[in-house]
Amino acid sequence: MTVQLGKVLAALDARYDPALAESWDAVGLVCGDPAEPVRSVLFAVDPTAAVVDEVVATGAQLLVTHHPLFLTPVHGVPADDPRGRLVHRLVRAGAALFVAHTNADRAPEHGVNDALAGALGLLDAVPLEPSPADPRAGLGRVGRLPEPMTLRAFAEHAAAALPATAGGVRAAGDPDRRIATVAVCGGSGGSLLGAAAGAGADVLLTSDLKHHPVSDAREVPGPALCDVAHWASEWPWLPVAADRLRRDLDGAVEVAVAAARTDPWSARAG
Repeated sequence: MTVQLGKVLAALDARYDPALAESWDAVGLVCGDPAEPVRSVLFAVDPTAAVVDEVVATGAQLLVTHHPLFLTPVHGVPADDPRGRLVHRLVRAGAALFVAHTNADRAPEHGVNDALAGALGLLDAVPLEPSPADPRAGLGRVGRLPEPMTLRAFAEHAAAALPATAGGVRAAGDPDRRIATVAVCGGSGGSLLGAAAGAGADVLLTSDLKHHPVSDAREVPGPALCDVAHWASEWPWLPVAADRLRRDLDGAVEVAVAAARTDPWSARAG
């Protein structure tokens, strides 16, 4: 079976409303003809060469990624430019590219942050920073663990629940601290530390935390911190998004999650 690309895009926009995206973001259709048929859709965090290899090898007609290929204005896509080369390869393969980024972060029920909270087994998760138009939508999530555990055990729990990466999971705080209420933010969510503290979270799990803010946070009352790989924090959304699209289109398209690991860190020493 096939579905017109325009209908697939409408289903994606219905789940990940473009109006939820940040003003600086670049979401939606990057390349592709809405009139073309789609039989197979591949989901990935990043639009890398390895992922495009999978698109070509599998014959998928649509690649859906979380991270944009172009986040700043461009004036051309020549094939001798690394990003332009990906556009040329997709077009030659008859494949479209669609991006759901900060709109997927904020999306209610089946977005990036709900998927992360679900992967960690959080109960009754709600947005840390609700969107004014829809309190179910917003940045981050905060919920409770089925049973409290120590920070040390929570870090191990997160490592087991998320894809393994070279960087692993790091924790900042007393390893024996009791953790019951957990705040999460897929991707770079250090700016939500104040919101996590205000929500009474015992720990904030996010990515890309820096030395000085973490050091400062340890000097004042507030949540402990868990730092995980950016890719690992957003990967749980892929199977959720793939399944929702299949259901929204009544099984008329095949869906798959890219096998390529696009976490850029490949080794660890010490």
